[in-house]
Amino acid sequence: MHTKPIARILKYIDVGDALGEALFGLIMALTFTLGARLVAGDEGLDARDLVVATLGCNVAWGIIDAVLFLLGIHVYRQNRSRIFNAITGASDDKTALAEMAQEFPLEDGPLALDPRDQDELYRYLLSLAKRAKPSATAISIDDLIGAVIVFLIVAATAIPAVIPFMLIDDKYLALRVSNLLLVGLLYAAGHSWARFAGSRPFAVGMAMTVLGLVLVTIALILGG
Repeated sequence: MHTKPIARILKYIDVGDALGEALFGLIMALTFTLGARLVAGDEGLDARDLVVATLGCNVAWGIIDAVLFLLGIHVYRQNRSRIFNAITGASDDKTALAEMAQEFPLEDGPLALDPRDQDELYRYLLSLAKRAKPSATAISIDDLIGAVIVFLIVAATAIPAVIPFMLIDDKYLALRVSNLLLVGLLYAAGHSWARFAGSRPFAVGMAMTVLGLVLVTIALILGG
């Protein structure tokens, strides 16, 4: 059972997408904070520049991800409309059923049905499709709200990275605290993901932490 604020968010964006965006934002922030010492050296760390760069990067990528979110929705709906037209516009039921089997294979899915049951299911779905109307493909208000949520998630993940610099005068201590906070949030993201999926929270949280650090390391090695 989700709390009311989370339930409202999940009305507009899938929980997997939300957690994925949070993970992405944390990795982006960690790339800056972990790489700051390597780039600046012992004497050249500028806390203000680091704060501005971290916030700016996550805000920019939040905008990019929000646009990609809308683009993904539009492409998905266009493809769904294409499938609907191909099925309902088929010359005969045999062709329509073949189209459905190609677009919605059941052999390797969660419904591994007997071939006779598959055929019966496809025929039932075909009868429903013939009575249905194509759904709208245009971007809706709910989609725009979802895009705003995506932006806010990615942008907000930079906030824990910069708070220590506002509260701690020693910039190197603030940097260490910032890194620890972000690593802890990586674990929290994995823990939450596991609880949603019914998996083992501690194991997935640790795996997400390791994965995030590996991805950050790769980004640093490649100059990201």
